Amino acid sequence: MAFEHSTRPIWILPILATFAVACGARSPAPVPPPPLNDTTLGSGDVFQVRVFGEKELSNSYRVAEDGTIDFPLIGAVEVAGLEPPAVASVISNRLRTAGILRAPQVSVLVEEYNSKRISVLGAVSKPGTFPMSAGMTVVQAISLAGGFTPLANQDDTVVTRRLNGELRRFRVPVEKISEGRSSDFPVRAGDIVYVPERIF
Repeated sequence: MAFEHSTRPIWILPILATFAVACGARSPAPVPPPPLNDTTLGSGDVFQVRVFGEKELSNSYRVAEDGTIDFPLIGAVEVAGLEPPAVASVISNRLRTAGILRAPQVSVLVEEYNSKRISVLGAVSKPGTFPMSAGMTVVQAISLAGGFTPLANQDDTVVTRRLNGELRRFRVPVEKISEGRSSDFPVRAGDIVYVPERIF
């Protein structure tokens, strides 16, 4: 046990210590509330634009630091802070008002939410912070972190989430989820997933 703790990256140790203290302060609620995901686009996010019948206008785009994308024929389009349907509407209107297409049918599909991230800490192989993807669940988030270590107490996994300005903690029975005995649930941007070790 002592050897395994000493091999963890130094920057992880104070985070785990702080989190462990917080975990002992209050028992986690057994079931998380429905996620209130923020699906607005931000810098670094990647999304696909599909313009029906126009292959040359259908492509994937990464949001620049200034919150824009460079779209063919219409130039810079401000997308930061907009929901995907709103982005589709903006592009459609720009194509129409520029006289490029008479009645464009545009759809937007998010591929990566790099502006929205979650943290996975504790008894996982590669603890750290990871970008969100659409519909990500706790099990998928743990997979991004390399999966559990042999000492992981999977069914005592805790998700910390800020709701209405208050930090709430929810126990997630990941082992039961993996075995099909409990339902998985989506994570949301800003969540902290903490996997404790088993106590022998």
